[in-house]
Amino acid sequence: QVRVVESGGGSVQSGESLRLSCAVVGAAVSTYCMGWFRQAPGEEREAVAGLEADGSDRYADSVKGRFTISEDRIKNTAYLEMTNLKSEDTSTYYCAAALCRDYLPGYYRWASPDEYKYWGQGAQVTVSS
Repeated sequence: QVRVVESGGGSVQSGESLRLSCAVVGAAVSTYCMGWFRQAPGEEREAVAGLEADGSDRYADSVKGRFTISEDRIKNTAYLEMTNLKSEDTSTYYCAAALCRDYLPGYYRWASPDEYKYWGQGAQVTVSS
């Protein structure tokens, strides 16, 4: 059975950095397109970053230039490197895996939660100003 397991959340000060990890268990990370979402209490889940089938990365405007998504196929793990964190980045972050390689080019919507089959348990990130 495939699972994605997150780690690395925590509390930091504004301007500091944090890295979230997402281990894929039961399958190769290369099988999927990985994505990161976040959800604050009372708000909808929003896309933060995602990887396309060709390896290109995509970001929400609010995090562009500050966050970086990557994956290590040897460690079978995806990462979200977050720098210059702001108080508005405070949220629960979710890692997710999508079977994007079955899509025809241009049809995969990295920012849509509906595209993702496997979800992590969530990691809390709290940024204090």
